[in-house]
Amino acid sequence: MHKKIYLSVILGILFFVSCKDKKQYYEESGTVFHTLYTIKYEAPHILTDKIDAELQKFNLSLNPFNPNSIIAKVNNNEAVEVDEWFTEVFNKSMEVSRNSDGVFDITCAPLVNLWGFGFNKKDSVTPAMIDSLKTFVGYRKVHLEGKKVVKDDPRLLLNCSAIAKGYSCDVIARLLEKEGVENYMILIGGEVVVKGVNQNGVCWRTGINLPEDDPDGIKNNYDEIVQLCKKGAIATSGNYRNFYIKDGKKYAHTIDPRTGYPAEQSVLSATIVANDCMTADAYATAFMAMGLEKARQMADSLPEIEYYVIYADENGKHQIEYSKGMLQYLPKRKQ
Repeated sequence: MHKKIYLSVILGILFFVSCKDKKQYYEESGTVFHTLYTIKYEAPHILTDKIDAELQKFNLSLNPFNPNSIIAKVNNNEAVEVDEWFTEVFNKSMEVSRNSDGVFDITCAPLVNLWGFGFNKKDSVTPAMIDSLKTFVGYRKVHLEGKKVVKDDPRLLLNCSAIAKGYSCDVIARLLEKEGVENYMILIGGEVVVKGVNQNGVCWRTGINLPEDDPDGIKNNYDEIVQLCKKGAIATSGNYRNFYIKDGKKYAHTIDPRTGYPAEQSVLSATIVANDCMTADAYATAFMAMGLEKARQMADSLPEIEYYVIYADENGKHQIEYSKGMLQYLPKRKQ
């Protein structure tokens, strides 16, 4: 009798543990930083509250549209200590700025605002205004001293929009891994971080959109499919969604800080694969502003990134170019 009771207790415990540890795939979706997000992951229980809390915490750090965020307070020259997230993004931004000869620049905010793509919008643009703003734009004019941001000019403004969305994917990935999640896909805007496999046991895949004007973000015509079978990140930058037409001319959101004007390069979209999404996001933006030849030269010196570029040739026809290492992520082209 005692043996039967003991066996029943053991079986009950095993049943409870097996039920407790049984994992399933969950999907979260919503809006954050004025963009849509989708998160899929395999876990023993849903993690909605923890994910929401992490996104809100991130919002209070690096969202320049939020007046209570750390970056907004830095821009307003308030006495504020930056957190680890701000520090990591700032340091990566400085690294990418150096590697791109200043084409990527988080101090470009006044010019981005001037052209109507930032957190403060202007009504008109003149060459004189551009020249005036350029006097306090430049990544060498801002520094971190401990937890304090030091500006050479108090009018200097920071905007991490070209890197922060990618970094937010990394932040959520860290949260999921802390919770023991081994299979996940995080999509925030056009930036993606994946690890493991999807609910069908297959490597995660994401599409590279054709660079067709799509201000509403509703077209899903893919030029290529990218597949990652281990942890990695993908970011795409293009001028086919965030733009406006004025007096018959198209103005896109990628601003060249060297000229103060929207970049007019042949590159229509740039997709970068890297180990982390912060890096992928920043270099995708740099590619758009640098142009294909200089971007290719930069990429050749950076083994941590691979690229896939869609560009317009001299006849306006779409062409593609990708790095040798990118081929491993393109299942259609490996066949």
